[in-house]
Amino acid sequence: MAKNWVQQAKSLKPKNDLFIDGKFVPAADGERFETLAPRDGSVITTVARGKAADVDKAVKSAAAAFDSGVWSRADVRHRQQVLIRLAELLLENKDELALLESIETGHPIGDSLNVDVPSAARSFRWYGEALDKIYDEIAPTPNSALALVTREPLGVIGAVVPWNYPLIISSWKLAPALAAGNSVVLKPAENTNLASLRLAELAIEAGLPAGVLNVVTGLGAEAGAALGRHPQVDKITFTGSPAVGRMFQEYAGQTNGKQVALELGGKSPHIVFDDVEDIEACAVSVAWGIFYNAGQTCHGGSRLLVHESVHDKLLEATIRVAKSLKLGDTLDESTQVSAIVSEKQLERVLGYLEIAKQENAKVAMGGSRFTPAAGLENGYFVEPTILDNVGNSSRIGQEEIFGPVLAVTTFKTVAEAVQLANDTEYGLAASVWTKDISRAHKVARAVRAGTVWVNTFDVADIIVPFGGFKSSGFGRDRSLHALDSYTALKTTWINLGSQEIS
Repeated sequence: MAKNWVQQAKSLKPKNDLFIDGKFVPAADGERFETLAPRDGSVITTVARGKAADVDKAVKSAAAAFDSGVWSRADVRHRQQVLIRLAELLLENKDELALLESIETGHPIGDSLNVDVPSAARSFRWYGEALDKIYDEIAPTPNSALALVTREPLGVIGAVVPWNYPLIISSWKLAPALAAGNSVVLKPAENTNLASLRLAELAIEAGLPAGVLNVVTGLGAEAGAALGRHPQVDKITFTGSPAVGRMFQEYAGQTNGKQVALELGGKSPHIVFDDVEDIEACAVSVAWGIFYNAGQTCHGGSRLLVHESVHDKLLEATIRVAKSLKLGDTLDESTQVSAIVSEKQLERVLGYLEIAKQENAKVAMGGSRFTPAAGLENGYFVEPTILDNVGNSSRIGQEEIFGPVLAVTTFKTVAEAVQLANDTEYGLAASVWTKDISRAHKVARAVRAGTVWVNTFDVADIIVPFGGFKSSGFGRDRSLHALDSYTALKTTWINLGSQEIS
């Protein structure tokens, strides 16, 4: 029998204070702010409004834990056991975490249950399991010396995560950072805090020492900026907008020159050639690639670059798939497309639809706000929208909308397709659709993107790196390369003296 998620949401009493030094505490000045449910605009709860003083307290707790060695110098097998136990606890508390995630993000509850929580758990398990399978190095020194090259944790990591996939993206950063022995101060997005707070509590239950993971909720301009500027933070890892990402670069330069890793969104194209083998499969990938999570995905396939000879057939098939998607209440397990995260983001998306009219794009499907059910009139819902005849240099063709809006543009030649794909400030992801393996390889090499799929889209796993080129940022989440990024190399050179054995 299906769970009554609406009733469960009403009875929720989520933790809503800061999490510092292993316990929940109010903000130093006692201030709070509301967090709203995208499905109906109602107030879920109030959350502690952390500011500079709270960030300082959290960073000092993290630094003290790091310096004590209780985690940073713990046996690798102990860190492994704790991370694997945390993965188990995430799954044991899957319903609660999924509900917390859905009510704040608007992400359909079925996706939170079946994708978000399991993906986060897999991240912690994977990095935990990797720890006793990674070896340090011995350099090829002269016989009179021995040089050891080892990896050591950086210290205190500031992780600032967005609102579209709080658990998944937090786990991409927390799991490798903690696995490497660092301490972390996590700053969730302003409107999605509750699952992150519960995650921190579960980490303590799993055996993570107090102070190793702290969560400071608050506004970006207050808590986020304070974390970016703090002189005891050794690295900032951020996922979000290019404008805010560049602020973190400025904060680092203004203070201690801390490392910064950025993932800053995209305008990812599907490049569909005239020899695409399966139009129907392509249409499914195109539709899901932009309408999943109501288009609020950094690498979402928001541009469809299609050869003019297959434009009509693919557009018709994509509209057919899009119309088959079930739009509905966030807390209905059968819902496939639900709410935009906030009223602010809703207005942004609707604003772009007005711009599309000014730019003479043709609305092939959607284009309006909708209400999925009675009682949700104040929710933030936008129809899956397909805009045809979009000029690649237009604002619709260039700017990241971050909503359920697909921009369609045609091309004639392979060279033109590559030129259009690269004609954007972003370089996060792309897909190539062709049955010509030589063309697939050549175009994948030519497209400036951190991930290029061939005859598929958005197939991902923790085993491969994720990140982009150009304005999409630098640094990589996921894979063993992420583990590298939370450590520093140390050389220990030992003079062995004479080669004579005495």
